[in-house]
Amino acid sequence: MILSSAISTVLDLATVIAGFSLIILIHELGHFLAARWAGIRVLAFALGFGPAIVSYRKGLGVRAGSSGEEYAAAVRAGNAGTMSPTEYRWNILPLGGYVKMLGQEDDNPGARSSEPDSYQNCKPWKRMIVISAGVVMNVLAAAVLFVVVFSVGLKTEPATIGQVLPGSPAATTLASNASELGVTEPGLRPGDRIVMMNGRPPDSFKDLSITVAMGARDEAVVLDVLRSGLPKNLRFEIVPKEDPQTRLLSIGVGPGQSLELEGDGGDAAVNAALRDIYARAGLQGVEPGSVLTRAGTITNPSSPAALLEAARTSNGAPIEIAFRSPSGTETTVALNPPHQTMLARVLLPDSTEAGLEHVAGLLPVMAIEKAHTPALAAGLKDGDVFAMLGTVEWPSLAAGIAEIRASKGKTIDVVVARTDTTGKLVLSERMKVPVSREGTIGFAPGTTMKTSAHVARWPTMTAAGGTTVTKLIGLDRLPAGATLLSVAGTRVQTLSEAWSLLRDKALVLDPGASRRVTLSFSRPIGPIDTPETLEVELTSELAQGLRSLAWESPVPMSLFAPEQFLLKSDSLAGALAMGIRETHRVMVQTYLTFARLFQGTVKVEHLKGPVGIAHVGTLIADRGIIWVLFFMAVISVNLAVINFLPLPIVDGGHFVFLLYEQFTGRPVSIVVQNIATLAGLVLIGSVFLVVTYNDLMNLLFR
Repeated sequence: MILSSAISTVLDLATVIAGFSLIILIHELGHFLAARWAGIRVLAFALGFGPAIVSYRKGLGVRAGSSGEEYAAAVRAGNAGTMSPTEYRWNILPLGGYVKMLGQEDDNPGARSSEPDSYQNCKPWKRMIVISAGVVMNVLAAAVLFVVVFSVGLKTEPATIGQVLPGSPAATTLASNASELGVTEPGLRPGDRIVMMNGRPPDSFKDLSITVAMGARDEAVVLDVLRSGLPKNLRFEIVPKEDPQTRLLSIGVGPGQSLELEGDGGDAAVNAALRDIYARAGLQGVEPGSVLTRAGTITNPSSPAALLEAARTSNGAPIEIAFRSPSGTETTVALNPPHQTMLARVLLPDSTEAGLEHVAGLLPVMAIEKAHTPALAAGLKDGDVFAMLGTVEWPSLAAGIAEIRASKGKTIDVVVARTDTTGKLVLSERMKVPVSREGTIGFAPGTTMKTSAHVARWPTMTAAGGTTVTKLIGLDRLPAGATLLSVAGTRVQTLSEAWSLLRDKALVLDPGASRRVTLSFSRPIGPIDTPETLEVELTSELAQGLRSLAWESPVPMSLFAPEQFLLKSDSLAGALAMGIRETHRVMVQTYLTFARLFQGTVKVEHLKGPVGIAHVGTLIADRGIIWVLFFMAVISVNLAVINFLPLPIVDGGHFVFLLYEQFTGRPVSIVVQNIATLAGLVLIGSVFLVVTYNDLMNLLFR
């Protein structure tokens, strides 16, 4: 299985390298054809770099290696006759290619030739066409590839909303016409379909992601949204915020999901891992690739959003959920829907925002949901609850993440609480755990919300985004790490159960009234047979907030495979229009990327060099040949844009020099060209090193 996967990866990589080489070859073909048209002598048209494996020259035929010396000897002897001055070479390193013209060398501006068919003796305006021809060919090639892609059809995600991150801009923004349509809750919902985005219809969910990421800071994205049951579209003006994980602007949404659970189509190892994930989500016995067939009383659902609808009408009662496996077996599970939690936005010490998920001020403690290799090597395990992390005891998720980030590239003191073989909760020895330079330990973070009743202390962090927090009065006397035992006399085993009981108390409370609630608890790792009690006050304001909490889907939307459709034109003319539009979009996006780099909304770490492009290409190659063609079209446009930037060494820099020569009647001095060439080499070399370093770091460690 491992060998098969390795072979597949190698083949995918070979496909990407071949495609990338073809794109560069097309670029050089543009220079070659334009040079022949302009009457410039072409000495070599090469595929790849380095020594020639095989070559062809008219009058000499095919040769092993280069025919250069043989041709030069024939010229010296006056026997060249009908031999062509152009050698067509296939070099040993098949990465791109080049065209060598008489008297023109990119790395030697002082190269000159007095021959009448040399590069220097060609009129400047003709040389401008020669220099531009490679870029033009890349743009044309991209357009043709896009036409092919949209004629056959590209499987991609529709512009439909799937997951909405709690507390994100997409979840907290109220539609501008909400009151007109009788909508009282803010935010986008799963199943919403985006019909217009900044005044134009999106082709796919990818358009939304790119538009948001490439937007200016503090500039709203205007979305017209079709929602089932409403007579008109909702209009949202959502201001994106930087995602702390990707460090790109985001509104906090994912693409729509299909009814089918994620599956790998036969890979036993992946399917075993998926079964484990399903079991932890309560879907024991459900097979990867199974299809949702019933959500409560909703049969034949159209999307996983039916789970959310069933949950919100359940009043917290268990929901029967049915799945049909690929073999046709029906599996039914009953799950209790969780309710929404309150969310406070806080500002972390590194100036990024985080969400504190709580109800009435009860915060879960940060825990390890899944430990990866670095965390396992440090002695951490799945299910560990952090009793101490750096200087913070019993941290919340936000406080724990902030503490880890503050120790980038160092070690951090860690003590965890875990259950021993007798079922008793014990503290581990103090551990020195290494933190990566990116500020991670190596685990998927979780909380004690559904696993235990440990409570974190409210962190001392600055509120962000106008957050106001209403909490149980007197809760600050509950010690950090305490384990809740009961709420108003009813025993609880998890914080989720405690939250549900508090909501029940709020539901029966008269408007404007408040009441006192008794909590019993044990101190951290203390004996549960000597509980302590604490009286807190449930205010009318807090009760109103608790009553507004709705029930959520009992199955995480992330377990379902993305919804897909075939993005395809019905005619060749339509495909041509789509191809031209996509070519233009990618060109604008590439230029916009440079602008956003200066503005800081796009970081250098987001740029891809050859290693990153190859890695992304191998992932895309798994999606089929049409996606490979689409990827190559995007690369072709990017190559055209980058090659025509007004920088020395690349075609755009040469074009600027030729413009000067065309209008002044004299070329740029050799001294200026040499300095510009050296500066260009240093700049491009530096960028290459930085992006390659980032590519390797992303590939190996992130």
